[in-house]
Amino acid sequence: MTLQGDDQIGADGTDAPAVEPQQPEPPRSRASVIGWCSLAVSFVILGVLALSPSPYVIQQPGPVFNVLGETELDDEPEPLISISGTETHDVGKTLDMLTVSVVGNPEQSPNWFQIATAWFSPSEAVVPMSLYFPDGTTAEERDAQSQVMMVNSQQDAVAAALTELDVDFTSSLIVGGVVEHAPADGVLKVGDEIIEAGGTAVTDVSGLQDVIAEHGADQPLTLIVVRDGEKFDVDITPTEVEYSDGATGVVIGVQTTETYEFPFDVSIKLNDVGGPSAGMMFALGIIDKLTPGPLPGDASVAGTGTIDAEGQVGPIGGIRQKLYAARDAGAEYFLAPADNCDEVVGHVPDGLTVFKVATLEDSLAVLKSVRDGDSTASLPMCSP
Repeated sequence: MTLQGDDQIGADGTDAPAVEPQQPEPPRSRASVIGWCSLAVSFVILGVLALSPSPYVIQQPGPVFNVLGETELDDEPEPLISISGTETHDVGKTLDMLTVSVVGNPEQSPNWFQIATAWFSPSEAVVPMSLYFPDGTTAEERDAQSQVMMVNSQQDAVAAALTELDVDFTSSLIVGGVVEHAPADGVLKVGDEIIEAGGTAVTDVSGLQDVIAEHGADQPLTLIVVRDGEKFDVDITPTEVEYSDGATGVVIGVQTTETYEFPFDVSIKLNDVGGPSAGMMFALGIIDKLTPGPLPGDASVAGTGTIDAEGQVGPIGGIRQKLYAARDAGAEYFLAPADNCDEVVGHVPDGLTVFKVATLEDSLAVLKSVRDGDSTASLPMCSP
């Protein structure tokens, strides 16, 4: 059979419908081609920008440690807080100290895609790199500084706990640094022990600051100092300075640290964690071990805050990330520094009750109420 024209025979022998001849597509316009190329280039540029380094770091919830429990050292479990040379007691269930992990450093900063993702996460925060790493500071230098702060906070925590328990100990005020061109420059040296200022014995930082403030600027202040075992007098003229917030103060230009002699040994073992923010929780853990009866009972309590030898609780960074870390670790109650409450309000995860504490005594009052099942309605809380 001969096929003519556009006639086609279907598979069943019937006539198949005619097929219209295909028309050629019109050529794309120059503007259309340019538009598509521009869009493709834009996507490439956005991709490059998204993966380029940013001047920010990301704060996110870090590991949680129960100060009443154990920690791993060389793959062996050991008590996080151990005390020898005096009687100790059974402790409660959980007193969690919290940490913040920082993603990024000057050598390897997060890219913009990571920053954008963290920006929309309630448990993460984006902060300027300079907040953690001032100009010229390396990751290694910051880690070393953080470790020094951790060691100092542990000693302050022991001092705060023993002060709360009326256990006697001695302390010394040591010069840790001298500010260049300040009144003390060339007079005091690192390692000097300051034992008296203006005729008043001083053993801590606040005591020295009080004497200097009362003495005032522009008049010589006599200090008694011990250096290499020898005691001598020095005269330093304090000066008035203005701080970044506009406040003024009287200073001699030294950085001081306190060293302590305790009547028994307290050891806190925690690797790869720096900073001073666990001080309050260390102090609570020490008190629990030194006093009869579990301090938090069967409750799961987490908290954060610096501590000084007098038991004053100070603010910390990354409070919102620590709230989520506490919630994820199963905490029911959270002890937050009073000065951090403005960052807490509106950001408390479900299931977590947050108490405001300004002193070690405030924290102990919360733990007692929680342990005994008393009403906590009258206790200060972080609320609007």
